[in-house]
Amino acid sequence: MKTPRIIKLAESQPIKPVTDHHHPHDDHDHDHDHGHSHDHPHDHSHDHDHSHGDGLWHTIASALHLPGYAHTHDRPAQSDALFTNALGIRTLYWALALLSLTTILQIFIYLASRSVALLADTVHNLGDALNSIPLLLAFYLGRRLANRRYTYGYGRAEDVAGLFIVASIAFSAGYILWEAFQKLLNPLPIANGGWVALAAVVGFIGNEAVAILQISVGRRIGSEAMITDGRHARIDGLTSLAVLPAVAGSALGFPILDPIFGLVIGISILFITRDAIRAMWYRLMDAVDPALTERVADTLAAHPQVAAVPALRLRWVGHSLWVEGQVVFKTNGSVREAEAWLADLKHQLSHAVPNLGEVTLAAGSQTQV
Repeated sequence: MKTPRIIKLAESQPIKPVTDHHHPHDDHDHDHDHGHSHDHPHDHSHDHDHSHGDGLWHTIASALHLPGYAHTHDRPAQSDALFTNALGIRTLYWALALLSLTTILQIFIYLASRSVALLADTVHNLGDALNSIPLLLAFYLGRRLANRRYTYGYGRAEDVAGLFIVASIAFSAGYILWEAFQKLLNPLPIANGGWVALAAVVGFIGNEAVAILQISVGRRIGSEAMITDGRHARIDGLTSLAVLPAVAGSALGFPILDPIFGLVIGISILFITRDAIRAMWYRLMDAVDPALTERVADTLAAHPQVAAVPALRLRWVGHSLWVEGQVVFKTNGSVREAEAWLADLKHQLSHAVPNLGEVTLAAGSQTQV
């Protein structure tokens, strides 16, 4: 058995900036100097920096040019790491601004009502706004160049920030359950119910806006930490909204409804905490969705020159998906032909796989095995 000839699809030295890769389709010129041609016209379209979804939120977000919704076309392709990093940073600044505005409005309502319960919720929202800072720092850190110690770059800083967010969600669950148990043992009517209800609506709107924004952009750029932070904002919004039936129950002489709703919300947050822990565990353990692995394998196998894909590994580095593996070609072509086939494979992957990062493929032929 002969050793297969190995040709790697490499782009530069072993140590290189994580965000330095450049996909063949980034500039939409598609003039590949690989010694091959495509028989089909490149009439595919890329997902530009806007969303055409229907609904009030999409209309407002597009009008405000929120990240992921603004109608801009003068940018690299979505899978470019520089673009996704910048989009993540803009999203986090918006989230920080929205939560800060929510907190300020609640402070004014507190000054008018002097409700201790409202003060607690206001301080909690302030803490949530500060939660965006570790993730924001992680995105900035992810821009740093790879070096001899951090050979994959600093993209994993997002996942480290995600651990802080998971801890924050767990703390929220514990805090709400503790307060609910205390009020269950000694139920008290809610003071200044009208003001508290107003603050609850403000808290829900602010947190839900942040949740929609972060979850949408997080899924788009592949940032599990941002998705987790968005889910945390949604939890806090629902927690604020749950105050409304508690206020109504207190006004009707049933203050026991307040701790009961608190227990239900606290238990729900425990399940969300479990899901967040599992999601971050997958990231830290280099786990990927099996369906995504199948998509990459099917894309490689669909190439007319590929006979088999004997090895394939995927990993997330921050919000970029890195692919490495081996393909076996049907014919023993020249080095130039093999390089052209490998480049074509990467080009196909760039259209089939969202948030594609580095691609390293080793190639051999059936006649050499």
